[in-house]
Amino acid sequence: MIPHLLTRKSIAIVVPVCNEIGNLPMLINEVEAALQQLPYNIQFIFVEDSSTDGTLEYLKEKASTHSNIFYISLTKSFGHQNALKAGLDRANTDAVIMMDGDLQHPPALLPELIKQWENGYDIVYTIRNDHSETGLLKQKTSEFFYGIINNLSDIELEAGTADFRLMDSKVVAIFRTFSEADIFLRGLVKWMGFKQIGIQYTSALRLTGKSKYSFKKMARLAVQGITSFSTKPLYIAAYLGFVFSLCSLLCIPYIIISYFWERPVSGWASTIVTISFFGGLQLMILGIIGIYLGKLFMQSKQRPHYIIKESNL
Repeated sequence: MIPHLLTRKSIAIVVPVCNEIGNLPMLINEVEAALQQLPYNIQFIFVEDSSTDGTLEYLKEKASTHSNIFYISLTKSFGHQNALKAGLDRANTDAVIMMDGDLQHPPALLPELIKQWENGYDIVYTIRNDHSETGLLKQKTSEFFYGIINNLSDIELEAGTADFRLMDSKVVAIFRTFSEADIFLRGLVKWMGFKQIGIQYTSALRLTGKSKYSFKKMARLAVQGITSFSTKPLYIAAYLGFVFSLCSLLCIPYIIISYFWERPVSGWASTIVTISFFGGLQLMILGIIGIYLGKLFMQSKQRPHYIIKESNL
């Protein structure tokens, strides 16, 4: 049981939204219903990430009649991770809970996150178990995503780790000091340490709208996570170059034998295949190096993660 506190603590619910007008009324109602019996001051911080369906207008209307609803509208779509950072940067509460606006992060789980926080955990993250009706492709791409992250980066993420989490104010304060260009929240939270605990939940089906995470965006997020926390791909590229250089030495005995025994050297087909293979390998290695150089280039510009168009916070 969570003890009743003489001084009510405050908790901010940070929700990035993009074309979620169909889900927002139910989201607000379910969050309030889940937390109404708890002794906390609850505020909503919605980060509107360039919606076109009237989401911003709806948030303005709700904010005009509810003192605990705030909105931040960005000038363009800066992406889910940067939208979360915008909300975290402006949350001034004892704890912050991040969740999506599509109701796939169940509001009924919020009391459990808060309970674990009161038990002394600084970070309470969630691990998603896919709904039985979730498509096979979605499940497999998710498994592939976490497998790649864990094998090629220096952090270990449980499969299904979501951006649905609670962070204590001292964790949020440290997070605000990060200035890296490519933000990968799931990795950063794990990397930061602190006292953490994971809670499993079954994801709900989206009621309205479409998922914003396509396979392309998931792949990009995976590359972003790997290159933000590890230089293993560079080592792999170096090892590949070394291995294939050794393999090429095996051709020397063959050339010598062919010369003295007057046997014909392999024809153009094998030559073209070999050139194509090594050409592709070189381009792949250059691409890996280019990704890291590109990250350095973007970091050197020191551009802001987001630009706010308007806000009531």
